[in-house]
Amino acid sequence: MRAPEIMHSTEEERRQYIKDTFKCIADCDMCGLCIVFRGKDPELAYADYISGEREFFDVSEDYK
Repeated sequence: MRAPEIMHSTEEERRQYIKDTFKCIADCDMCGLCIVFRGKDPELAYADYISGEREFFDVSEDYK
């Protein structure tokens, strides 16, 4: 599923997309999300996207 576009989604839809896409599986050795987001919760890492300030792919570029 593609990230909802800011212009065509609500804040709650974007928040749910982040929750569904970046689920913590409580096994950091297998997952790696904590490393990718430098210890931040994905909702915090994507706060600008969720609030509608920046597109999903722009925020993702910060974590490459």
